[in-house]
Amino acid sequence: MKTTTRIAVAGLAAALPLAMIACKPIDKETGKPVETTAADSAAGGAEIAGLKGEREQISYIIGNQMGEQLKQIKDELDVKTLQRAIAETLDDKAIEISDEHAMAVMQAFGERMQAKQLAEMEQKAKTNATEAETFFAENAKRDGVQTTASGLQYRVVTEGSGPKPGPNDTVRVHYKGTLLNGETFDSSYDRGEPAQFALNQVVPGWQEGLQLMPVGSKYELWIPGNLGYGEMGSGPIGPNQALAFEVELQGIVTN
Repeated sequence: MKTTTRIAVAGLAAALPLAMIACKPIDKETGKPVETTAADSAAGGAEIAGLKGEREQISYIIGNQMGEQLKQIKDELDVKTLQRAIAETLDDKAIEISDEHAMAVMQAFGERMQAKQLAEMEQKAKTNATEAETFFAENAKRDGVQTTASGLQYRVVTEGSGPKPGPNDTVRVHYKGTLLNGETFDSSYDRGEPAQFALNQVVPGWQEGLQLMPVGSKYELWIPGNLGYGEMGSGPIGPNQALAFEVELQGIVTN
């Protein structure tokens, strides 16, 4: 039974969607199709450097999208064999591979990749924890920096005169969050409006830090990994990664 075209390319890279045949460009940051206007579509016949005509353009665009889908496992692939498989499949000359053998190969591959990713995460967690420990030891020596019993560090930039929120309050804040290297990963300032959330729905470091702040205050907070996103991390935040915040507490929201 020929299964080459069915063998879990989905297992390799979450399936190369058939929708890409529609040739919608892919946003490389979000991985989602970019919506195009009729004017954009009308320009589809425009020349692309090095690609003559629609056939070459379509072929290159589809190949480019396949490459983007496979980037995360590129070190595990033999590109010549991949090209051979595509060519032979299109010509109906693909090697016959049983479903059972294909599943066994892909299962073993999946298990190996999972183990590799776990090892990489564990190593990154150790590295981040070591970097954070060094940072917090030095940061504690700075003027005005205070360290709580939990390990949270903070510095008062502006002390407000309003009430302090409680653990079940909803607050309105402006903030910027960065990694220890200064890279911004989130900012209400960039979005142009303050954020509003219940304190019991955010990470422990925020819960503790915001309860120290009278309304009208601006603080700097440094949150160790165990008070942030822990050993798993979240999105751009790695495992055991310490975080730095500038926070303005604008108000306590009452219903």
